[in-house]
Formats: sequence, C-alpha cells, structure tokens
Amino acid sequence: MSQKNGVLLFIVVVVFGSLIYMLLGGGESPEQYKERIEAERERQYKYLKFNLESPLTEVQKRELEQLEFYPVDQTYLVKARLEPLETKKMVEIPLTDGSVEKYVRHSFAVFQLDGKEVRLLLLQAANEVDKRNFFLAFADATSGEDTYGGGRFLNLRQDGQRSITIDFNLAYNPYCAYNPDYACPIPPRENILEIPIPAGEKNYDK
Repeated sequence: MSQKNGVLLFIVVVVFGSLIYMLLGGGESPEQYKERIEAERERQYKYLKFNLESPLTEVQKRELEQLEFYPVDQTYLVKARLEPLETKKMVEIPLTDGSVEKYVRHSFAVFQLDGKEVRLLLLQAANEVDKRNFFLAFADATSGEDTYGGGRFLNLRQDGQRSITIDFNLAYNPYCAYNPDYACPIPPRENILEIPIPAGEKNYDK
C-alpha cells in the first residue's frame, strides 16, 4: 500500500475511535473519561508499533516503547460553536514536501479557553462524502517545544446543528513527525495559536 493510502487508513482508524468517543461520551465520570482516553492512546501506540501501514521503520518499531502525552485534562474538552463560511472556497493546503492537497474552507469552530475566545478553521477534504466530518490542523505555543514543530491534527465530526466537540486530549502527531518520507498538511495561518494547548500527544522522541 502506498504512503498516502497508509495515511488515509490511519485517519479512518482515528475517526472511528473519535466516533466511539462521541457515542459513549455522555454521562461518564472523570475516571471513565480518563480510562477511555488512555485506551485510545494505547490503541494509537499499538497501531504505530505493530501495524504494517505504520509510518515507523522496522528499527523505529523495535525501539518504540511508548508514546508521550500530556496528562488527560478535561479542560481541553470543549464544545465549540460552528460558524459556517458563507463562501466555501476550495483551497490548496501546502504539504511539508512542497506539494499541495485540496481542502474546502468550511467553518470556524469558536469556543472559550482560559477566558479567551479561540477561532479555528475547519477544513473538509475535497473528496469527503460525509459532510459532518472535518479536519483540524493546528499549531500552538507548545509547537517546537513539547510538541511537534509542524503542528498536530484532529479529525472531528459535527455532533450538533451548529456545534462540534473538540477534544485536544486526542490531538495526534502527523506521520511526518515520525518519518520525513511522509508529507503532511501544514496548519493554515488561522490555526497558529499564540496560547499553549498542553493536551494530546507530545513530540516523538527518536
């Protein structure tokens, strides 16, 4: 399977985990929430460690003992207001290898974090069939320090008529954080935050 197909498979796995998260998330205790996030992180580790489509080389797989994450913190589980763009333009998002991928600039997710309003641009793949699915690439004040300098990703699914749940505890590294042979979307300028988001996956320790 090609590298691009491998990336798509990984995204499908992440989306499936996120869907299970949304279906089971209501009414759970903080302890149950933490256990569920930790289970998802373990699944992510096993995928990278053992899956044939993992971006890791065989040497990296043998050496990988764990992934590094921030402690689970429900502060970074937010309900955002969806503000659809009146004109949904198709744009070319640059990748780390200089190529581009086409996405639709669809909506802004707007929410409060630490008393500040945050607005993040939600993209939709040009060939996305389910119009409730979105892609979020972002960078923040931890990027290049505790987290990967090229930003992190979230695959989101609209769960209300004008709302969407964003759980930064599920933020994950793009494939190029593990292997430079892979090309990954660069976060759009709207999603480069000055504030830190100390949640989700930390930088991969080679």
